[in-house]
Amino acid sequence: MTTVASDSAPKVQKRRFRLGVLGPLIALALLLILGTALNGNFLTFANMANIVARASFIGIIAIGATFVITSGGLDLSVGSMAAFTAGMIIIIINALAPTLGTGIEVIAVGILAGLLIGSASGACNGILVTAGRIEPFIVTLGALGIFRALITFLANGGTLNLNFEVGWAYEPVYTGDILGIPVPIIVFFAIAIVAEVVLRRTTFGRHVAAIGSNEQVARYSAINVDRVRLLTYILQGLMVGVAAALYVPKFGSANSSTAVLWELQAIAAVIIGGTMLKGGFGRIWGTVVGVVILELIGNILNLQSLISPYLNQAFQGAIIILAVLLQRTRTNQR
Repeated sequence: MTTVASDSAPKVQKRRFRLGVLGPLIALALLLILGTALNGNFLTFANMANIVARASFIGIIAIGATFVITSGGLDLSVGSMAAFTAGMIIIIINALAPTLGTGIEVIAVGILAGLLIGSASGACNGILVTAGRIEPFIVTLGALGIFRALITFLANGGTLNLNFEVGWAYEPVYTGDILGIPVPIIVFFAIAIVAEVVLRRTTFGRHVAAIGSNEQVARYSAINVDRVRLLTYILQGLMVGVAAALYVPKFGSANSSTAVLWELQAIAAVIIGGTMLKGGFGRIWGTVVGVVILELIGNILNLQSLISPYLNQAFQGAIIILAVLLQRTRTNQR
C-alpha cells in the first residue's frame, strides 16, 4: 500500500531576520562601539546619563508623536508649542510668586498649567483636523507659525526669564536624581513604559493603529475615528507640556528661538525607531532607541569635530529621508 504525503500537512515557517525590528538596536550598538573606540570616557555612566537626560525633551515629545503618526496624522507644531508652553509656565510662575511664594506650591501650579496649556494646544490642532476636516500638515504648519509668533509677542521680542528665587527651587526637577538616576531620565522612561503598554495592550492603542492602517475600514468597524484621532493630538500636546515643564528648570528662560526644529528631531526619532510614516504601525521602544541614536550621533560628531555643529539638523534631515526610503523599499518588496 502506497502512502501519499498530504499537501495539507502544516509547514514549519522559519523565523526570518527582520531588519525593521533589529535595525535600530544594531545601529545603537554600533554607535556605542564607535563612540567607545573614539573616546575612552564615552561609555561611562556619567556621560551616558548626560546624553539620555539631554534627549529626554525630544524623547517625551516623540512618544506623543508616535501616537499621532501611527494614526496617520502629523504634528509640525510641537517645537513652537513647547516654546509657547515654556513661556506661559514662566509667566504664570512669575505672576503667582508674590502670592504663593517661591517654593513648591508655585512650581506645582506652573507645571500643572503647562500640562493644561499643552493639552489644550494639542486639542486645538486635533479639532481642526477632525471637525474642520483640514489636512494635519496644513493645520500644524499654521500652528507652528502661530505658537512661534505668540512666544515672540509674550517676550516682546526678547526673552522671558524665570523668577531667580523660584529658579533655585525649581532646578532640582531637572538636575536632581533618584538613586543616582537623573529625574528627566526617570520621567522619560516612565512615560515610555506606560505609552508602550497603551499602544500595544489597550483598545485605544489598537484603534490608533487601525485608523492609520485604513481609516475607512476603521469607520466600518464602528471605531470612533474622530475621537481617537483627537485624543492622539491631545496626548501629543500633553507630552509637549511635560517636556516644557522639564525644560524651564534647566534653562530658566524662553524666547523665540526656544525649541527650534524640535519637530524635526521628534519625527526623525519616530521614523528611525520603525514607526511607519504613513501610519498603521508604531513602536514606542523604537522611538526611545531612535531618540538616543540621534543624541549619540550628535555627541560623537561634536566631540570629534567631524562636522560643524551647525550641520546637525541637515544630518538629521538626511536621516529622515533615508529612513522613509528604507520603509518604502521594504513595503514594495512584500
